[in-house]
Amino acid sequence: MKTPLLALCLLPSLALAQTTSQTTEQTAPKTDASYIAPDGTAHVSRIVPVPKTISPEAQAMLAKPASDAAKPQTLAERRAGTNAWQARAGAASKAVYPVDIQKDTIAGVPVLRVTPPTIGAGKDDRVLMCVHGGGFNVDSGSLTESIPIAALSQTRVVSVLYRLAPEHPFPAAIDDTIAVYKELLKTHKPGKIALYGTSAGAILTAEVAVEMKKLGLPLPGALGVFSGLGDFSQPTDSQAMYALNGLSGHLEPPDPGAFNKEYFTSTDPKDPVLSPLYADVHGFPPTLFITSGRDAELSGTTILQRHFYEAGVDAPLVVFEALPHAFWNDVSLPESREAYRIMAAFLDSRLGR
Repeated sequence: MKTPLLALCLLPSLALAQTTSQTTEQTAPKTDASYIAPDGTAHVSRIVPVPKTISPEAQAMLAKPASDAAKPQTLAERRAGTNAWQARAGAASKAVYPVDIQKDTIAGVPVLRVTPPTIGAGKDDRVLMCVHGGGFNVDSGSLTESIPIAALSQTRVVSVLYRLAPEHPFPAAIDDTIAVYKELLKTHKPGKIALYGTSAGAILTAEVAVEMKKLGLPLPGALGVFSGLGDFSQPTDSQAMYALNGLSGHLEPPDPGAFNKEYFTSTDPKDPVLSPLYADVHGFPPTLFITSGRDAELSGTTILQRHFYEAGVDAPLVVFEALPHAFWNDVSLPESREAYRIMAAFLDSRLGR
């Protein structure tokens, strides 16, 4: 039986990248090649076997065929598709990690209250805040990113359903999260609250922490930055190499002029709240950073982690082998369940110190 191969072809030329035709077995690169242009732009192809260093389930996931042709979507189509997927993925997650989920509002902001079957000893005064991913314009994690953490940590989770762009650009999501946090401070000590998120939620977690410090609010006991970034001013190396699903699917060359502009609109991309890489993070609470080898935000996560680390923050970094962006949303993968155990254990161990 042949080892499945994934062909990586990085061609940062706009004319080549915008093709709508699908690469086939016949047209895919068959050999490794590399040309470095005078300006340093790399034009490369790589034949990448599916690694045996990951679980069989993850190997099968990486080996699934996917078209690299562009498939434009309207925002309405993206939201409908993401909502349907999140409902299915949330149900799958709840089957593995039983919890109770109730809709509510806190400080006028809609939230999901996710409660495990048993609250752990000494944890009744704790709460975890989850801010979901989804590129700031959809909800791709309010269920999948909160259910496992609540169950594994035996701690209540409040999943914040913050306002979305482009209808509500920066700083609306920050304002909503701050409003919920202020309300929770009325019943919880700050050291008994943690804030975490994946992808856009990871970015938002760091942004909110900067805003908290700016406002003079007491900082939470822990943060979780899971596959995010801290700099909107320039694209990164991993964004040029990996699509949402890693080496498979469609990928455009990074466009510095259009990167998430619907989120931050006219705000200076080096604004320290928008881009925490430019903020003073001294005194920030312990912060766990997680990413993976084929994550489009591998660079963004590790760059921000170094900023925290150099400021003296307790900032461990975990990088999973070979897997794509926010892979833990697929609860069927052993690596996803491992990632959730790491997340839950960190947040649990840092609260209440």
